[in-house]
Amino acid sequence: MGLSCGNPTALANLRPGEVVVDLGCGGGLDVFLAAARVGPSGKAIGIDMTPEMIERARANAARGIDGKPIANVEFHLATIDRLPLPDRSVDCVISNCVINLAPDKPAVFREIARVLKPGGRVAVSDMILKKPLPPEIADDLTAYVGCISGAISAEEYRGGLLEAGFAEVAIVDTGADLNAYAQVENQGGCCSAPSLLPIESAPRGGCCGSAQPSSAGSSQVHTGLHRLIARYDINEYAASAKVFAVKPK
Repeated sequence: MGLSCGNPTALANLRPGEVVVDLGCGGGLDVFLAAARVGPSGKAIGIDMTPEMIERARANAARGIDGKPIANVEFHLATIDRLPLPDRSVDCVISNCVINLAPDKPAVFREIARVLKPGGRVAVSDMILKKPLPPEIADDLTAYVGCISGAISAEEYRGGLLEAGFAEVAIVDTGADLNAYAQVENQGGCCSAPSLLPIESAPRGGCCGSAQPSSAGSSQVHTGLHRLIARYDINEYAASAKVFAVKPK
């Protein structure tokens, strides 16, 4: 999880028997970590819009750890603004630097509120803006893939969650150095990370990256971010944040 926005499973205070959903699950790392916390009486569900990532996550679950499949997980191919889950069926929603990529964030917040049980909670890691981005960054595709140009301000984030019906919204700046994201070889942005899965043949490209760590696409994103950071201090404009909210009972 080295270059992601954070570790949402550590923030969520997951308990045995709970149902947790990971928005933008990629190859399944956070889902598997969550599954271990909720135990066999609980369930961890991954949502991703990329068929290759869902296929990889399901293969990782089937392969399991030490040859034993991970049974209390499931994965769905879907966008995070249209979740294929029943109303009031989830205890906790987590996400690792993915909501900033969604074009319609209010729809995402409404869907989260819909699937959460009363008293359910949100614990996500994401990017927020401190001030408007210069056009060169705001209009740059590599900055979008790098989880920067799609971000919104903390005020917009809080307002969107409150409008969706949440209470007790808290947004905490982690103080992470965002300039470091483009200074590590073969990493394409905040969503890319070396694999830490204890599963053979786990994905090496992170939630946004390719399965090949030195792919042409990853290299182009890395080069593009490197170029932008040479001109701008990203920490001046954006921040990595922990976002918490509760659905009223």
